[in-house]
Amino acid sequence: MGKVIAIANQKGGVGKTTTTINLAASLAALEFRTLIVDADPQANSTSGLGYNPKEIQNSIYECMVDGVQVQDIIIETDLPYLHLIPSHIDLVGAEIEMINLRDREQRMKECLQTVLHEYDFVIVDCSPSLGLITINALTAADSVIIPVQCEYFALEGLGKLLNTVKIIQSRLNTALTIEGILLTMYDLRVRLSNQVVAEVTSHFQSMVFNTIIPRNIRLSESPSFGVPAIAHDSESKGAISYLNLAREILAKNGYVNQE
Repeated sequence: MGKVIAIANQKGGVGKTTTTINLAASLAALEFRTLIVDADPQANSTSGLGYNPKEIQNSIYECMVDGVQVQDIIIETDLPYLHLIPSHIDLVGAEIEMINLRDREQRMKECLQTVLHEYDFVIVDCSPSLGLITINALTAADSVIIPVQCEYFALEGLGKLLNTVKIIQSRLNTALTIEGILLTMYDLRVRLSNQVVAEVTSHFQSMVFNTIIPRNIRLSESPSFGVPAIAHDSESKGAISYLNLAREILAKNGYVNQE
């Protein structure tokens, strides 16, 4: 069964979508069957992989709310081992529509259940909120990666997110673990970046990934081309960093010698 990893932080602009696309693409480049679930109404993971969300007929919304079969929603990407469950703006209304549904926190888990055996990893891009869709993602997930930007107020809201994770663990998903805290948008030239790295590492120690994601122009511009950084410029610092992150996660999960 594929491991489900949610990329979550209710704070916006921390690199959730960038991490989702590029971590998943790196795992796929290493020939692990990988599925991205775009669980953000902004649909940036969908557009970042070259699809126009306005042209999407069926998305994670139709699966969670209308009961459309997940097999009918999955679409291919330009990378052979990478598939996508897209999103579109209708997902904004899903939380309201799901309020009276049975086991509303379990809808995403139920959607994914029938295809988990087809993938090694499922990466879920969460919206910048702690609403019902994010709770669905955390309930469906085996673990969560928390991106934290190397900027002022980096730790703002992190305690609230960790508290939400504890609530999910106690009530909805006892198996949920924290895969790690990922430092993003690191700039070697800025003293604050180094201070944030020191502070986060001091607070969370082994929970912090060794890999740190730098600020990188190729990471920023690749979504406009509809491809991950590894397909846009495989030699860029951003692409190499996410490949290193993928290898770190593989090693943590018992895979070895992934070149």
